[in-house]
Amino acid sequence: MAFLPVITAVTAAQLLFVAAERMGATVSVPLQRRVLTEETGSNIDDMSRRTAYFGEVMLGTPRQSFLVIFDTGSGNLIVPGSECTSTACTTHARFSRDDSSTSWDSLCRDMSETISVNFGTGHIKGTCARDQVCLGGICAEGCFITTTEESDRPFAPFRFDGLLGLGLSAMAIDSEFSIMHQFAEQHALRDPVFSVFFSDQEDETSEVTFGGVVNDHMASELIWVPLTTMSGYWELKIEEITLDGMRQGVGMESRVSVDTGTSMLAGPSGIMKELRSALNVESDCSNLELLPSLGFIVSGRILSLNPVEYVRQYSQTACQVALMDLDLPPPSGPIFILGIPFLQKYYTVYDEPNKRIGFAVARHKGQVPELLVEVEKPSLEVAPATKPELSKLSTLDRGTGVANVKVQQVAKAVHRQQILHSKSGSGGDFLLQQPVEDVQRQQLVHSKSGRSGGFLAVTAQPNVSN
Repeated sequence: MAFLPVITAVTAAQLLFVAAERMGATVSVPLQRRVLTEETGSNIDDMSRRTAYFGEVMLGTPRQSFLVIFDTGSGNLIVPGSECTSTACTTHARFSRDDSSTSWDSLCRDMSETISVNFGTGHIKGTCARDQVCLGGICAEGCFITTTEESDRPFAPFRFDGLLGLGLSAMAIDSEFSIMHQFAEQHALRDPVFSVFFSDQEDETSEVTFGGVVNDHMASELIWVPLTTMSGYWELKIEEITLDGMRQGVGMESRVSVDTGTSMLAGPSGIMKELRSALNVESDCSNLELLPSLGFIVSGRILSLNPVEYVRQYSQTACQVALMDLDLPPPSGPIFILGIPFLQKYYTVYDEPNKRIGFAVARHKGQVPELLVEVEKPSLEVAPATKPELSKLSTLDRGTGVANVKVQQVAKAVHRQQILHSKSGSGGDFLLQQPVEDVQRQQLVHSKSGRSGGFLAVTAQPNVSN
């Protein structure tokens, strides 16, 4: 009997440890924003503004630090390897397997030891590794690509070292290469979701939150929209386009993807032509204050952008609409991409287990949040959530620092009020990768207008070589 309290105490401690391990954590990774404006000609149409958000990932034991783009349009983690002597590698951090006590080789796919990825303006070659991957202080074991060769263009001038794919699991080489899938499988996260907050303000921190959502980033209710496919992209259905809340009869027959690696709104040239004509943005900015809001009807709500959010203003007399032509042939296209201009306006939550994306008006400093306008009963119903339940999805209240289940409601409506703030970037770069299953049938052929400025459109999912 004397040993019973000790045994009970040990058992209770073990149970608490197991419960805590299963509960996981909710952590946020701060992001840096990079804006690059290039003049490729003598007029506004020859300008290109590129925007990217990137943050830190730690690999191996002891930890090796890398800056990566957190990209919902691709599926794998790619960083330079120590064996790579290309200029694009030597000017960035390189992962050393020999310096990590927990690293071991991994086959890439089909029993191959090497892999190659072709991009729209370059390529990489590499090998596959398995090691500890840490985000914001939480870690899980996962597979990733370490490059052995990188083309100078476009990789050499990048401030970031690589990219971390946050597409659906089908986008990765396999589930072991899907970092989000591995974090969820190993119970590192409180909930198997992540959320994205992009800001264009210097005094506001952009971030990706893993394991839940941040209450303070939401200025409206969080609405859920079902995914239309599980092929790899975060795809949803846009029912129609609106101007100042009025339907324009411009349907969205193409697939629609939410992509953190795309700097503009991109889509088939036919739709882009109609939108440019309807918006009629004068290149000298003379009608900037008269432009309408551009909206997308999603699940019966209008998710709209104000002119300052969809127009790139280079100076007082130089403006350009942030629309990019993107003509992809089947099976990868046609596809419309909601990129950074949209993601700076809306806080997004990505929930693969429940096959849905959450949207809320983002709360930004010094701005009056807008009302989510409901136009009709949603034509697509969201199935009841299974894991986690909608009412129990973890949110982080920055005021108290503890998890809770409250969602802040919208403040007050703004009637066609333009949000006047400094907008220092809406460029044309994008990171787009073809789902694995599509590659076996056809290589992705990328066609864009000459002024779009994209730099990392993947022309093929990893090609495996022996």
